Amino acid sequence: MLATLSALVIAFAPSDGLPAKPAASVGMSANRLETIDRIVRRGMTAGGFPGASVVVGRRGYSVFEKGYGRLGWTSSSPAVVPDESIYDLASLTKVIGTATAAMILWDEGRLDLEAPVSKYVPGFSGGLKDEVTIRQLLTHTSGLPAGRDLRRLANNPWEARNIVMMTQLQCRPGVCQVYSDLGADVLGFAIEAIAGQGLDAFLEERVFVPLGMNDTHFRPDIDLRDRIAPTEVQSPRGYPLRGEVHDENAWALGGVAGHAGLFSTAADLSLFAQMMLNRGTYNGVRIVSDSAVARFTSRVSGTRALGWDTSDGEGTAGVHMGEHAYGHTGFTGTSLWIDPDRDLFVILLTNRVHAPRARRPARVIADVRADLADAAVLSVVDDNILKMPTSFRADKAVGWNRTVRRRQPVRRKPTAAKVVTKRTSKGTVAKPAAKAAPKATAAKKPVASVTPKATASKSGR
Repeated sequence: MLATLSALVIAFAPSDGLPAKPAASVGMSANRLETIDRIVRRGMTAGGFPGASVVVGRRGYSVFEKGYGRLGWTSSSPAVVPDESIYDLASLTKVIGTATAAMILWDEGRLDLEAPVSKYVPGFSGGLKDEVTIRQLLTHTSGLPAGRDLRRLANNPWEARNIVMMTQLQCRPGVCQVYSDLGADVLGFAIEAIAGQGLDAFLEERVFVPLGMNDTHFRPDIDLRDRIAPTEVQSPRGYPLRGEVHDENAWALGGVAGHAGLFSTAADLSLFAQMMLNRGTYNGVRIVSDSAVARFTSRVSGTRALGWDTSDGEGTAGVHMGEHAYGHTGFTGTSLWIDPDRDLFVILLTNRVHAPRARRPARVIADVRADLADAAVLSVVDDNILKMPTSFRADKAVGWNRTVRRRQPVRRKPTAAKVVTKRTSKGTVAKPAAKAAPKATAAKKPVASVTPKATASKSGR
């Protein structure tokens, strides 16, 4: 009986995360890391989010761990604490949860990346669906659309699941790349079929408990509510959301889905990030093999790895992450980037969907994410020391709150030849226009095939 009570206490105790060390002891500059303060606070002051939880780690240690602001906008709301404050991870679920489960089953030889999905989920079949492979679900090249309005279409989780299974492909598998929540959901169904248990139970047993991620759960217990950051204030469900998954499709699926639904703390995620940097092991516990980490985090389609995204010198990973860096973001305002070349990771958790006061909170969080990644890399001083910029994106705050008005080109009166104006980086210039081809001889240009653009889902960016 005492053993059972002890286990329950451990399960609900906050994780301490990684052990801390001074920045200098792991080849980083504490002064440069302090830039993070300015970046995050500017995002808060602009009204992008009420608070944030940040952890930067290197060489097995936490070198910068700090909570900013509060869980909500009111002064009575609890202050953010990295090892206590719990956030809705949104699409980080795809990598912390679903892709990790896929790695484990691949390690065990129970999941074949090249096998058709129908091998594991017979209901996902018919027509082009028979060609969809597990790999294509992981790289968002299955042909499935971004999502469906499951909340309106389904009356219960089983109906929602069936709608996902019956969804028609938008294009032939392997031809187009569309960021798809539905693909992650189908992958979750495959994992459950192979494992013989729910995705939540499998991850709890094989990942979260072994790593000591005590505050990482789907459908967190109501006792944790005061530590959970609220999200939507005026939700389609008719009540404010706190401790209940923000994503409507994940909620329609019962709160456990391959694309969203996980809640966690920054301290818990630091344990996961270090496990990945250690190539599958942490504190003597192996979660996945080193070959699984290498295979699932290597770029294979566009910027996509298997489940993970990779750094391409722009976007939320900033411009300085190494060529082997990988990570992901979540719609609620979360992100995790891991740079194995520098043995470095960066975690940012916010609830930017909670009554943001900025006009364009998506612009705010995008710049803060990228700045945070850049500030962390720029703080590494034991290798090639990079020059600190005079200002970051957050200092400029372009498009955060004010409408950016484009200057109209100056109209110039044409003389002998017709003149057109053209805007360039150096200003507005004028040049003679090319003569139009005679209509009778003008040839029609062939229509180029266009790869459908990825659709940003609510659980993703």
